[in-house]
Amino acid sequence: MGKRLFYWELAGALFTAALGTLLHFTYGWSGGWTPAAAFSAVNESTWEHMKLLFFPMFLTSVVQLCCLGRTYPNFLAVRGVSTLAGTALIPVLFYTYTGVVGRHVMWADIAVFYLSVLGAFALDFRLLRRGRFTSLWQQLLGLVILWGLAFLFVFCTFHPPGLALWQDPVTLGYGPLR
Repeated sequence: MGKRLFYWELAGALFTAALGTLLHFTYGWSGGWTPAAAFSAVNESTWEHMKLLFFPMFLTSVVQLCCLGRTYPNFLAVRGVSTLAGTALIPVLFYTYTGVVGRHVMWADIAVFYLSVLGAFALDFRLLRRGRFTSLWQQLLGLVILWGLAFLFVFCTFHPPGLALWQDPVTLGYGPLR
């Protein structure tokens, strides 16, 4: 059972990394199509890069829930925690390294994304194997976390707060590119 879970998690991490990389470009490729803005990066802000991990991981969660949900009754709670941790790792790692170095470096930005994906799925694997967080309220909380994040990512794309996390460092603007 552990080997099967490992392969599911590895596939999820690879899918999330690949789709997240593509989603970095889909808004521009679409010509600024508004529906693409909901799940793609619309600028170079840290918030938009967090979306690149979240939406592929959310999609992976739907597939894995169908295939693994009965085997792992703690799936929703664990996926809520690991998704939240993975998305939070992006600003933590980014602002830590840029604070130390004094500027951002493209290869390090890319590494932050991939390390966050790996961290999220490593945590997911560990927590699923432990078998904790199986109560109904914990599963419901995991579901609320996942759907709450989905709502926030879409809402804040179109209504970004005027905070540094949402500011595009290239244009100094907020929200979708015009």
